[in-house]
Amino acid sequence: MQDRTIVTPYFLERPVPQLADMAEPGWMVNDPGFSGDGEQVRLASTHRPIADFVADTLSAGDRPVSIAGDCCSTIGVMAGLQRAGVEPTLVWIDAHGDFNTWETSPSGFLGGMPLAMIVGLGEQTMPRSVGLTPHATSKVLLSDGRDLDPGEADLLNGSDVIVVPGLNDLMGMLPDGPLYVHFDADVIDAREAPAHNYPVPGGPSSQQVQNVFARLGSTGRVVAASMSAWNPDFDQDGRTGALSMASFRTLLG
Repeated sequence: MQDRTIVTPYFLERPVPQLADMAEPGWMVNDPGFSGDGEQVRLASTHRPIADFVADTLSAGDRPVSIAGDCCSTIGVMAGLQRAGVEPTLVWIDAHGDFNTWETSPSGFLGGMPLAMIVGLGEQTMPRSVGLTPHATSKVLLSDGRDLDPGEADLLNGSDVIVVPGLNDLMGMLPDGPLYVHFDADVIDAREAPAHNYPVPGGPSSQQVQNVFARLGSTGRVVAASMSAWNPDFDQDGRTGALSMASFRTLLG
């Protein structure tokens, strides 16, 4: 088995050309263009190729890896996993919960909603566009979601999502079976890796992230992985990007 990687060089609909520039030989750059009426319909134009890529990669016996500028791309990854007949535990590692709906979000920011969408809560335009059926909340672990809106926290508390207090607690709370690991690079302590659209104080150091990721990868159960990247425009010294990629590569082994 080898890793095959798809890069989606957008933050929602905003181009992030630096992500395309970092693509290595053999990586797929997902840039199909946006079409349709409404933001979510247009975003689904990039999610469908991700779903196709993930399903095809798994069918070939390889492991799909997705890198994108926002967390909504995970909808495509999960749809591809389902299409290939894989129902993993989703390990969501993020400084934010991404568990808002239109009713709980103070800002209405779409990028704060994908995990809720994946489990069938709130707006379902994007999940339906890629053929995603709701993933069981009991098969979701949210680790280090330290910045939650009040309504979002209430929604999480009323669900079966397994909330992991901190990244160092993760390994002891993993269930058996295959794992899909999603890594939002903003989980790293913002003092070390500040180049994000919504940095959050605190969090694990990059070394702590790499230590846990090495253990996660060594389980041999990570069937898919994705990363929501930093903002290259803010990363003047390249440090955030370097730490994020080093952490992600550790997960992939």
